[in-house]
Amino acid sequence: MGGHNGSCSPNVHGNFSTIFGQTDVPEWEALVTIGTLSFFILLTIIGNILVILSVFTYKPLRIVQNFFIVSLAVADLTVAVLVLPLNVVYSVLGRWIFGIHLCKMWLTSDVLCCTASILNLCAIALDRFWAITDPINYAQKRTVKRVLLMIAGVWILSLLISSPPLIGWNDWPEPDVFLQRQVCKLTERQGYVIYSSLGSFFIPLFIMTIVYVEIFIATKRRLRERAQASKLNVAKHQCTFANNKDNQQDRESVSSETNHNEHPEANGKTKDKKTKKKKSKDGDKNTLKPILTHEDSLTDNADNSSLSQRRNSNPCTSENKGTLSSTTTTITISNSKPSPKVILSEPKKTGFVYQFIEEKQRISLSKERRAARTLGIIMGVFVVCWLPFFLMYVIIPFCPACCPSRRLTNFITWLGYINSVLNPIIYTIFNMDFRRAFRKLLGLTNQTQ
Repeated sequence: MGGHNGSCSPNVHGNFSTIFGQTDVPEWEALVTIGTLSFFILLTIIGNILVILSVFTYKPLRIVQNFFIVSLAVADLTVAVLVLPLNVVYSVLGRWIFGIHLCKMWLTSDVLCCTASILNLCAIALDRFWAITDPINYAQKRTVKRVLLMIAGVWILSLLISSPPLIGWNDWPEPDVFLQRQVCKLTERQGYVIYSSLGSFFIPLFIMTIVYVEIFIATKRRLRERAQASKLNVAKHQCTFANNKDNQQDRESVSSETNHNEHPEANGKTKDKKTKKKKSKDGDKNTLKPILTHEDSLTDNADNSSLSQRRNSNPCTSENKGTLSSTTTTITISNSKPSPKVILSEPKKTGFVYQFIEEKQRISLSKERRAARTLGIIMGVFVVCWLPFFLMYVIIPFCPACCPSRRLTNFITWLGYINSVLNPIIYTIFNMDFRRAFRKLLGLTNQTQ
């Protein structure tokens, strides 16, 4: 929104000749201003065109929620095409040379496009809020029709905010007075200033602040929950391997005790107990089924007590009960035959599954952190870019003695415009699909892939 405060800016004559006429700006300052602002305009146009083309040409981006991004890009693109070039000329010359009618259309387009850009940011915030807080229901409600209606509402509301000066709610001078002053500025009618500033900035800012705080809290809460779940799974993983180690020790203990506990036969000879380790059919090296056979029954209470005590002393046993990752040991003793079998069996365990789960959780946690960081960047950039302008816009009509310098006014005005440069960067740089689409459109795709 680039209208200068004419009541504070004296009508001075220029000392540097441009293609549009004389300017009071020093030559070096005029050249730097033209070069810098032209670069911002070019960057805004290229960035937002890339965003629009990416959504329509790159299949992974053709999803309904990205229509909000397209609408935002269109608003920022219109700012760069309809508003910024004339503002460059006005900033360098220090006066308006294009007539009162073009001035009115320029100011209306300025308010319309900047308001649409801000309201699109608000719509994106609400869309993300509903998607996070009510994902199941909102996934069904987020239809193309609903999204297009929201976008249409953004532009209609922007038009309602920007058009009243055209139908009389203004303090613009008469054409002959305008030709003398050559000042094109936003109306300073206090009622309209309050109305437009609330609709264009302060109400959207309030909504976005509440929404992003809620999103940030929900994201941090989910981040903590997933971090705790990740630690729990790691603990269970460690318990699993601890149980595997204990099971191996138990098998060795039973084998040793059985082999050294020889019983005399009727003929006075002794027979060693035979121990066989049977490998599972699927070839899993981690799953061994030891089968101990002997002719006499196992009645050594000390041995059984020792085995039972070792099992019960495992701190992971109670935690693992009832979980898929639990490790169980089944002891089957058959006394009906003279040669009972003691079978120690374990469910098949592999480390790959746990590594896969931990990797997925690590990636998910990383995404959650990036999302929380992105929210902070979005709000920070939005406030830094637009708050100074709207404070100046609201204060000056109520403070006639407040006259910021022309350079300060230009800086604050262009700080708001820079938000249109940064929007495509902020909303796409953290999205892998947009980065891939940009590389594809710019011909930077790796040919080896």
